[in-house]
Amino acid sequence: MSHAPRHPFAFALLVSGTVLGIAGTDLVLPAVPGLPRLLGGTPEAAQLVLAAFTGGAAVGLVLFGELGARFDQRRLLVGSLLAYAGISALCIFSPSLDVLIGARFLQGAAGSAAAVFAPGMLRALYGDAGAVRALGLLGSIEALTPALAPVAGVWLFEHFGWRAAFDTIAVLALVCAVLLQAGRASLPAPRAQRGRGGYGRLLASPPFLCLALSQAFTLGALLVFVFGAPAVITTSLGGSLGDFIVMQMSGIALFVLAANLTGRIVPRVGAGRVILAGTLVSALGGTAMLAYALAGGGDIAVVIAIFLLLNLGLGLRGPPGFHAAIVAAEGDDARGAALVVVAILLATALGTAAVAPFIAGGLVSIAAGAAVLSVSAVLLLARPRARRLPQSTP
Repeated sequence: MSHAPRHPFAFALLVSGTVLGIAGTDLVLPAVPGLPRLLGGTPEAAQLVLAAFTGGAAVGLVLFGELGARFDQRRLLVGSLLAYAGISALCIFSPSLDVLIGARFLQGAAGSAAAVFAPGMLRALYGDAGAVRALGLLGSIEALTPALAPVAGVWLFEHFGWRAAFDTIAVLALVCAVLLQAGRASLPAPRAQRGRGGYGRLLASPPFLCLALSQAFTLGALLVFVFGAPAVITTSLGGSLGDFIVMQMSGIALFVLAANLTGRIVPRVGAGRVILAGTLVSALGGTAMLAYALAGGGDIAVVIAIFLLLNLGLGLRGPPGFHAAIVAAEGDDARGAALVVVAILLATALGTAAVAPFIAGGLVSIAAGAAVLSVSAVLLLARPRARRLPQSTP
């Protein structure tokens, strides 16, 4: 059976590209509170440094999804990283917060190509069976980035100032682009899909939409809870940021374990069953958290234990779920991957915005957000038109 280590160099290049895109937020994050003092502006405006990057990434995902269906994705990926490096370098010359916000939008757009192209390239490298394992390993590495990159960002900010994070991203992106260009022959070249109907065909496909949205809702449920957890833990539950770190690291560890097991489980029981099981486990975690919150529960240890169900569910369904959505795109891998990631961004953003006004109410607010999204994911898979879930992996 094919698996990721068969093509270590190509796999490492694709991982590096996707991780650099994620690091564009997490490495810069520690510098954000100090930007108003350094560049002028308000703390509220400084948050737009993060939001602009996310907004730019959403635009870039759609753009590269379309370009990737028409042109050589390997060249596009190299060009994307070169642009990402250049714009990251230009960020350090921003004379004001407003200019930096504009540059961050462009930076997010430029750095999003790897997230679009990596799933299809991994599928071409390893076949459908090996791609589930490869996506599991890729997802595991991606999950570590939000945990480790802010630590590096703090060190860079304290020792070298706010520009250091952008310098680091620029240098790493340039190195990655050079290596990709040198090793371009090791990467597959997915076939162009000019005549397949574009995004409209995918948005009109019930099997694809059900798989894409259920993937987005399952991950969104976890992220909405995580984004609100620091405030809830430190205020309503009387805990500390240390408790939040314990919760996060425990969840990441379980996700990594589950994500890497799916490659072994799927060939035995079928991708459809694993996707459904993971979605149900996630929904169990969301509803259990809401029930505990409504009952007045506030024990942080119990909250962490229930939170692990959200991570376990996502770990089980994450790799085969993403792969199944790409398969449901019927050969249009680039556009399919782009829409899945955009759906994840939208589900997370809208869910976080929906619970934000009620965050002072404590655990109930973020638990309700996680419950609604995770249960919605189950309902999507239960729809008759979603019954074309793959029952096995070729």
